Amino acid sequence: MHYPKAFSSLLPLFIPSAVACFYSHKTYSVYSLSTTMASTVTPTPILKDELDIVIPTIRNLDFLEMWRPFFQPYHLIIVQDGDPSKVIKVPEGFDYELYNRNDINRILGPKASCISFKDSACRCFGYMVSKKKYVFTIDDDCFVAKDPSGNDINALEQHIKNLLSPSTPFFFNTLYDPYREGTDFVRGYPFSLREGVPTAVSHGLWLNIPDYDAPTQLVKPRERNTRFVDAVLTIPKGTLFPMCGMNLAFDRELIGPAMYFGLMGDGQPIGRYDDMWAGWCMKVICDHMGWGVKTGLPYIWHSKASNPFVNLKKEYKGIYWQEELIPFFQAATLPKECTTVQSCYKELAKQVKAKLGKVDDYFNKLADAMLTWIEAWDELNPSGKIANGK
Repeated sequence: MHYPKAFSSLLPLFIPSAVACFYSHKTYSVYSLSTTMASTVTPTPILKDELDIVIPTIRNLDFLEMWRPFFQPYHLIIVQDGDPSKVIKVPEGFDYELYNRNDINRILGPKASCISFKDSACRCFGYMVSKKKYVFTIDDDCFVAKDPSGNDINALEQHIKNLLSPSTPFFFNTLYDPYREGTDFVRGYPFSLREGVPTAVSHGLWLNIPDYDAPTQLVKPRERNTRFVDAVLTIPKGTLFPMCGMNLAFDRELIGPAMYFGLMGDGQPIGRYDDMWAGWCMKVICDHMGWGVKTGLPYIWHSKASNPFVNLKKEYKGIYWQEELIPFFQAATLPKECTTVQSCYKELAKQVKAKLGKVDDYFNKLADAMLTWIEAWDELNPSGKIANGK
């Protein structure tokens, strides 16, 4: 697609004009933002008025000082977990709103029961109250990583690049993301699919502490991720993945109602499956709606490992249940009548109750919470643009 103008003008003579149009249609505007993957210079804020940063926390947010060059231009939504009487300190100079459990109960009333307590799943309340098109969420133990050249990685900028460029879930490109500067579609890639589809989710990765489950933590307590893989790829249609919520961005107008992090934590028999539950539900819906999910860049630095013994207590039922959950989501289909994210999610909740309710009564409760979540979402987001996921 980086052909000389003279050659480009001859394309219609060699191939059908319908094919040639894909060359001129390819979206490069996102890369005019910056062609570098990382920078130590304060970047020009991209989508400043169209993106919220959601942070769940139980502690003072000193970690924001490291992110100040990248986050300060944006609006933060902080969801305080745990004791609502505790004062959370936020560094000066940030534009933010902070919600604790009392605020959640006040805003949602009886529907607040769908928001988890004493679990990072509480972050999805921030998704619900946001009024922006895009959301980026990060954990408070995640710091700025460096690329192999030693430059600070602007994770937010890379997420935005991922979201603003198309995805290719229907046919795999062996050079990974064909919309990235310096690459393209390989020989044999169908021209009819080169325009791509909207990207709903950008899933970033982590250096240092890997996102392992408790058994793996226990057998590999000192293992660290030091590999920086300079790649972004679209997860193929029909393929599930374990979504991690610590470094994640998504198009809220497209997929927001499906980004429910489940009913986890305090009072529930399971924890640490909140983001993965959302990822499985979201991927089934994206596949149905014809949208894409990207994974790979950007990296953040995950600074500390959680206690594997505490994690095992939270995860042990999930470790058994996931052997039932994965086949369920792999086989899940949605009827063609489901044309909005909400209708897809309601149908998925119905299937959860019908099929996973037999595994454990918890899934009946979770299915009810999924429906409550959609009701609460629609109450706080009544506009057709957001409610219809368009």
